[in-house]
Amino acid sequence: MQLKWIEDLLVLERTRSFSRAAELRHITQSALSRRIRSLEDWVGAELVDRNTYPLALTRAGAAFCETAGQAAELLLDARATLRREASLPGNAIGIAAGHTLSLAFLPAWLKRCRQRFGDFHARVVAANVLDAVVALSEGHCDLMLGYNHPRVPVSLDAERFASLAVGADTLVPVSAPTSRGRPRYGVPDGRSAPMPFLAYTPNTTLGRVLDTVLEARDAHRGLVRCYEADMAMLLLKMATEGHGLAWLPLSTAAEALADGSLVHAGDASWHAELGIFAYRSVISSNPTLLEFWRMLESPGSETPTLVTAAAGDRPTLASAA
Repeated sequence: MQLKWIEDLLVLERTRSFSRAAELRHITQSALSRRIRSLEDWVGAELVDRNTYPLALTRAGAAFCETAGQAAELLLDARATLRREASLPGNAIGIAAGHTLSLAFLPAWLKRCRQRFGDFHARVVAANVLDAVVALSEGHCDLMLGYNHPRVPVSLDAERFASLAVGADTLVPVSAPTSRGRPRYGVPDGRSAPMPFLAYTPNTTLGRVLDTVLEARDAHRGLVRCYEADMAMLLLKMATEGHGLAWLPLSTAAEALADGSLVHAGDASWHAELGIFAYRSVISSNPTLLEFWRMLESPGSETPTLVTAAAGDRPTLASAA
C-alpha cells in the first residue's frame, strides 16, 4: 500500500469526481482510477460506488476514509518534522519556487521578510510549477511560491492548501533595440512580416498566460516560433542578443531595460498582470511556518509590486499596503 493512494481517495471523497480529483492530484484520470483500484485490492473491499452521480463512497469507503485520513495526516506531519530537523537546524522553512521567481523575486522577498519576521533558515528548491505543486502536495516543502493569473490559476485543492498574495509582476513584450533605440522586433500589427518569437515551452505558467494575451489579439499568426525555453532567464539571454521578440516578467527584464540592452516592444494592451502567491498546507505543524504565515497575513505586511519606469530609468519595486 502507498500513502498516495490514501491521499487520492481523500481528494476523491471531497470532489466526488474522478476528473477533478485527477486534476488536483496532477495525474491522468486513468492513473487515478488504477490507484483507487489498487487501494481497494489492498483493503479488500470496494471503496467507491461508481454507479452513482455524483460519485459517492461506499459504507466501507466512508469508514476507511475517516481512519485513513487521520493516519495520513499523522504520518505526513511526522515525516515533515524529521526532514526539517535533518536538513536545517532551528527555525527553518522549506520553500519550492518556480525557476523565474527563485531568481528574480525570492532573494529580495526573503530579505524583506527577515527584516519583519527575524532570522530563519530557508531551504529553497527551484522547480517548474508542476514539480513545485507536487512537492507541496506530497509534503516535500512547507511553502510554495508561484505566479497566478485569473485565467491560469494554480491547481491546488482550496480545502487542503491556504494561499496568500505576496507580490505582483507584469509580463511585457521586449526586444533588442535598433541603433535608434526602437524595438528591433515589434508586436504583430497585421501589416508587417511575422516576427521571430522567443516562446515558452507548452504547459509552463508564463506560456499559458501569454497564450491568453495572444489569443485575445489573434496575434499568433504574426509570430514565428524560432526558440522555446521553460525559463524566462533563457529567453532574456536570447532577446538581449537580438534573436527575436519575447514576453518577460518585468522583474526578469528590469536590469536589461534599465541599461538599454532591451526596450519595450508594445504598449500596455500587450501586458499581462501576474499575481505572486504563497501556498501552504492547512495541516502543517511547522511552528516557524505558522508564525511566518501569520506575519504575512498581518495588516502591516506589504505586497511588493513592480512599477514600470519611464524610458531610460530603472524599473523599481514599490510597496502597496
